[in-house]
Amino acid sequence: MLQATIIYASLTGNTEEIVEHVTELLEEREVDVTLIDCEDYEGTEFIHADICIIGTYTYGEGELPEEIVPVYESIPELDLTGKIFGVCGSGDTLYEEFYCQSIDDFEQVFEQSGAQKGSESVKIDLDMDDEDEERLEIFVEELINK
Repeated sequence: MLQATIIYASLTGNTEEIVEHVTELLEEREVDVTLIDCEDYEGTEFIHADICIIGTYTYGEGELPEEIVPVYESIPELDLTGKIFGVCGSGDTLYEEFYCQSIDDFEQVFEQSGAQKGSESVKIDLDMDDEDEERLEIFVEELINK
């Protein structure tokens, strides 16, 4: 059985809703999922996963949320060779230049760890709608099939 670990940060609940939906989609496909709030991150959770997922929002003008910085800083130190990664989360298109910058930042550190990108990241403007749910279904399918 495939193992997926999802670590997330959520301020308003939008990103939490996104990762809970991703969790449901993975579990429907018989993937064993561990969902972890970033404040409970210990540093080794991705080591035992086949699929590594980050759910994050972007703060202000492209900044990582303070509470997820330890996760971000630890990923390049991990050897995630052979693992698949995906990143999803919410942002606000009002900050056009910095829209979902944290998602892009996490993609870069996953690549430094040796993990392989399993799907295009999913960037959601504030909260999910039906179209976003469809994009998340594709995201999950591609992660599993990679």
